[in-house]
Amino acid sequence: MPQSSTSAVSSPEAPDNSLRPLCVDLDGTLIKSDSLVDSLLVLMRTQPGRIFQLPGALLRGKAGFKAFIARSVSMDIAHLPYNKTVLRFLHLEHARGRPLYLATGADMQLATRVGGHLGIFNDVLASDGSTNLTGRNKLDSLRAQLHSAAFDYIGNASPDLPLLAHATEPMVANPSIGLRLRLRARGIHPTQTFVERRPVAISLLNALRVHQWAKNLLVFVPLLLSHAVTPQKLLTALVAFGCFSVTASAAYIVNDLLDIEADRRHPSKRMRPFAAGDLQAITGIFLAALLLLAGFFTARTLPWPFFDWLLIYLGTTLAYTWYLKRLELIDVLVLSGLYILRLLAGSAATQTPISHWLAGFSMFLFLSLAIVKRFAELENLRVSNASPQNGRGYILADLNQLRAFGTASAYAAVVVFAIYISSTDVVKLYRESRLLWMIVPLMILWLNRVWLLASRGKLNEDPVAFALTDSISLVIGLLAVMIVLLAL
Repeated sequence: MPQSSTSAVSSPEAPDNSLRPLCVDLDGTLIKSDSLVDSLLVLMRTQPGRIFQLPGALLRGKAGFKAFIARSVSMDIAHLPYNKTVLRFLHLEHARGRPLYLATGADMQLATRVGGHLGIFNDVLASDGSTNLTGRNKLDSLRAQLHSAAFDYIGNASPDLPLLAHATEPMVANPSIGLRLRLRARGIHPTQTFVERRPVAISLLNALRVHQWAKNLLVFVPLLLSHAVTPQKLLTALVAFGCFSVTASAAYIVNDLLDIEADRRHPSKRMRPFAAGDLQAITGIFLAALLLLAGFFTARTLPWPFFDWLLIYLGTTLAYTWYLKRLELIDVLVLSGLYILRLLAGSAATQTPISHWLAGFSMFLFLSLAIVKRFAELENLRVSNASPQNGRGYILADLNQLRAFGTASAYAAVVVFAIYISSTDVVKLYRESRLLWMIVPLMILWLNRVWLLASRGKLNEDPVAFALTDSISLVIGLLAVMIVLLAL
């Protein structure tokens, strides 16, 4: 018989026996995500060596597997993506003295901690390592616990169907399409529906981070600077841009999945689709795989060297997500390197060489942008009197040194650009090369402004994403483009 726990009991008054017991599921109902999948993701990030023990744990059955994961990972219960509409309803019913039961297929170790954190349940019923408490097993356990008395139930998916069918008042929370169809086929009409989830289309766009695709425009830079643009090469660069964009989105999804628990503790990242439970982690896994297949399949139509750079980009990104981002200074070097990889990939796709000027300028510019991103994160924590808890390797005392590193790198980029526009190469490519000097103060203005905003705690996002939404940055960019066109 599955275990039950009374350690989660916290009642403001004695239960009202005249009220029917209300039973609520955990995964997908009380919380918007699947605690087992979330725990597996945390295990992969924090204890990757245990991944090799998973096949053996699976041989113990689903309940045994859940018990193994629960013993291996201690989830942050306080920051789980609770369904606030369900939780408000439960608190109201608890205040009335209604008996509440948490009945879940999750392991008892996790379920008891959730019950103890919320403090509103009379008892917790969960899987015990031998019996998987879902479907008919959960119904039988509830009947035994309640001595076959009537009960109401809140569920979200097809395994909850037996309980919803026997509940006096069936209720659903963010119901799956499969559950809706089965309820309709059986003529079961939920008395209440608790919906708290952003539209799927919006969540998918957020998960793909389409706004970050602007970084992939760098694949066009080698071709544009070569002054040898042809329709064929432009089309090739466009295909390369598409390959990089879908591959980058797949990497972003993997990053969000592995960082799911850390993101939930972050003031803004907790709203990311997987951290917030608006998209299920399993959806993210399939979506990332689909995007990678699309990116690699399309890349096969381009020159081989481009495919090699795309693989290097993906491998570096995954290494950064898994480990390198926790190494101070190494992380910003890798971030700046990812920008340069886009240039190299664009060069390979269009078979346009990169000048040493562009390589030097890019290295210093992107290093400064990578450092300002870390600086802004630390400065925002300092302003809010918080301590770094994201495992990045930096402490608040590093702020001044990071500012020195980043601003020095920014000015190094300006110097390289200034020397470049004085070279004989530029005189050959531009009729009015002297006009390019007007770009130098624009660069200084934009870089200084980014660092000034970061120092004031007003840079709350990636500097490239910031530039796309900042009106002053857009005006500066437009002026720079106009100067280049006039100089041609």
